[in-house]
Parts: sequence; C-alpha cells; structure tokens
Amino acid sequence: MLATLRFQVGLLTTLQALLLINNATLIAVNVLAGLQLSNDKMLAALPVTSYVIGSAIWSMPAAAVMRRYGRRVGYSVGSVAAMVSALVAFWAMTIESLPLLCLGTFLCGIYNAFGASLRFAAADAADAYEPAFKTKAISLVLTGGLIGGILGPEISKWSRTVLSHQFAGTYLVLMVFGLLSLGLIQLLRITLPSGPVLGGEARPLSVILRQPMAILAIASAALSYGVMNLLMVATPLAMEVCSLSFNETVFVLQWHIIGMFAPGLFTGALITRHGILPIMVIGVLLNAGCVVVALSGVELMHFSVSLFLLGVGWNFMYTSGTALLTRCYRPAEKNKVQGFMDMSVFGVMITSSAASGALLFVNGWSVLNLLSLPFVLVCLIGAAWVAKQTGWGLGRVARASP
Repeated sequence: MLATLRFQVGLLTTLQALLLINNATLIAVNVLAGLQLSNDKMLAALPVTSYVIGSAIWSMPAAAVMRRYGRRVGYSVGSVAAMVSALVAFWAMTIESLPLLCLGTFLCGIYNAFGASLRFAAADAADAYEPAFKTKAISLVLTGGLIGGILGPEISKWSRTVLSHQFAGTYLVLMVFGLLSLGLIQLLRITLPSGPVLGGEARPLSVILRQPMAILAIASAALSYGVMNLLMVATPLAMEVCSLSFNETVFVLQWHIIGMFAPGLFTGALITRHGILPIMVIGVLLNAGCVVVALSGVELMHFSVSLFLLGVGWNFMYTSGTALLTRCYRPAEKNKVQGFMDMSVFGVMITSSAASGALLFVNGWSVLNLLSLPFVLVCLIGAAWVAKQTGWGLGRVARASP
C-alpha cells in the first residue's frame, strides 16, 4: 500500500507541475499580451482577470463533478479545457483580438478550477493508505509547482517570438502540456468513499463555515493568494515601467515561483512538528518582509528578493490553511467544502487581478505593496482568535480533528 501511495502522490505532483507550467506561462505573458492588444494600458490585466473569473465560476461545479464522477473524470475535463483554451488564445493573438484572448483565458480557468484540488486529492490518497502522511502529502504535491514554475517562464522566453505574431506560439505550446496531462490522469486511482458510510450525515455548508478554524483556513488561503496575485500580476508591468528587460522579468518570476513551491519539500514536516498556526504566522511575517524589500528600491535585486519572500510567505499560509481545513469537515462534506475554499480563493483573486494594473499605474509600486499589508495581517489576528476560541495552544491545532 505504501508503494501505491507513493505512486499516486508522485503522479499528483507531476500533474501539479503540468498545471503550473500552464499557470506560470500565463503569468509571464497574459498581462503583456493584453498590453499589446489594447490601446489602453488600464485594460492590460483583462486576460488575467478573465482567467481568474473562469476559475472562480467553475470551482463549485468542478467540485460537484468530482463528487459525482470521481477525480479522474474531473481532471480529464480540466485538461480538455486547457487544450481548447490554448487554441482559442493562439487564434486570438493571430487575429489580434483582445476579447477573444479573454475568452481563451476564461476557458483556461476551467482547467485551473479542477487542478486547484490536486492538493486535496493528495489528502484523499493519504486517507486511503496512510492517514498520518496527509499533511506531508499535501505539501509534497504543491512542490510540483516548482518544476512548472521554472519551465513555464522559460517556455515563454523562447516561444513568444517563434511565430510571426508575438505570444501566439506560447499559447500553442500549452496545448501539448494539456494533452500530456490528459494522458497521465488516466493512471490516477483514488477511491472516493461514500459519505453516508464513512463520514456520517453531511452538515450544511453554513454550519461547517461557522467554525473558527474553517474561517481562518479559508481566509489564510484566500488572502495569501489574493495578495500574492496582486503583486505578482503587477510585477511584469512595474518592471517594464522601470525599464527592466523581459528576460529579467522572467528571472524574477522564476525565483518567485521557486519561493512558492520549493518549501513544499519541508512545509509539511514543519507543520507536523510545530503546528499549523505557527507556520501560518511565519507566512504573514514573510509577506511583511516582502513589502519592506519592495519599498527599499526598484532594481532587479529588490524585485527578486521581494517576490521570493512573497512566494515563501504564500506557501506557508496556503499550505497551513489547506491543512487546517482538512480538520474541519467529515468525508461526506469534503467536496463542497474544498470547492468553497477554492471559490473563495479565486473570488479574492478576481478583485486583485482586476485592480493590480490600475493601482500600479495610478498609485505606483510602493503604494501597491503597502495596500497588501492589512490583508495578510488579518490572518495574524485570526490565528490568535482561533487559539483563544478553541482553547488550544498553537501546536495542538495541528493534531485536532473535526
């Protein structure tokens, strides 16, 4: 059984890598492609916003599909959507149509909505074979993003000019990775337990979400992702304003993504040893450190260090939030609760994506960073609130069960 668990976690990690190749490539090119197709620089972030809107709209339907038909069917649907969206985006760049590009990125949101639950699929696999491995399984699957995060920007560097229309080749290449993902998904074997048998009667979502731990878990995931997205989407534009090259932008994004996913090799072990809330608090402090560095200058070094700290802070807050949520629901409730978390994450990201470009051009890079601080500090207050409401020490929350 241990060999089976390792294979399934390894497969999920590979699927996460392919998802992040897609995501990181889109991060590198979407806002610049939007700027190229639009006469108004305020509209440059529209393709990114469309992508996040698609992810948000499809989060709950994706959870419903997987609840009824299983993970393998759901992820297959997502991979097909990735291929279709890449084709639409390729055609949009060929005919130079911003609305069509937004449609393509919106459709790609379907892929992201299904793929966002890969970390929860790892928890399912651990529950089936080795429950004590659950937190580490979640963390390890997230490390797949490290591979995708390094390859994605590199792909954007050589593919953006491979065809006569800039970035058209980049979107076309993404079709290949969607096809590879579809093939690998067929090897996935995760049995979904039936709720009435193993999980008891499912409680209404409103009841589950009244738990202090559930509120904090969703807030940590959503706000960390929203802040990370706010600053990351604005980074290529800010670096262009500062006359830094596209290759330098790719370098910064790569280190940011390394910061996001490399800690996955040990975040699970840190949570197991020290507890969920301490790691979450460290994540908040790292986000604050990101802002301090960003305010100190606009050279390549400042962007690189700031975005790296932002990535590590996101990893700690997002992983700890995910781990905390798995302790708030019963097996019969997991799909709807997981879907709600992802919908909340993408909902926050809609606002941050839509606002990032405008806030940058109107207020500047420094003010944009300062605006991010209150949102992550909410989680610092929330961690203290949960510790008080539950009557547990910070470390004991890691071992609590619903």
